[in-house]
Amino acid sequence: MTAIQYFWRHPLAEQVRQEGREEGREEGRVQERAEMVLRLLEWRGVPVSDDVRRQVHACGDLDRLESWAQRAMRVTDAAELFAQE
Repeated sequence: MTAIQYFWRHPLAEQVRQEGREEGREEGRVQERAEMVLRLLEWRGVPVSDDVRRQVHACGDLDRLESWAQRAMRVTDAAELFAQE
């Protein structure tokens, strides 16, 4: 009798699932960092426009978001986050 190879048990399927988990974690880190930038501004009482909010959420670069978070600690206008770029 031949063994049936179920696709979800196949090494390729496991690799695809693992890659999906890693991508999901990365997306989660990006979303959390973007929220952190916006929260810092709001905690400091800096008004955040819809345009700034969209731009922060559209960014997928963790390093850039980290840089914006550091700037968020000292800017007086949310648009200043992007001034040095």
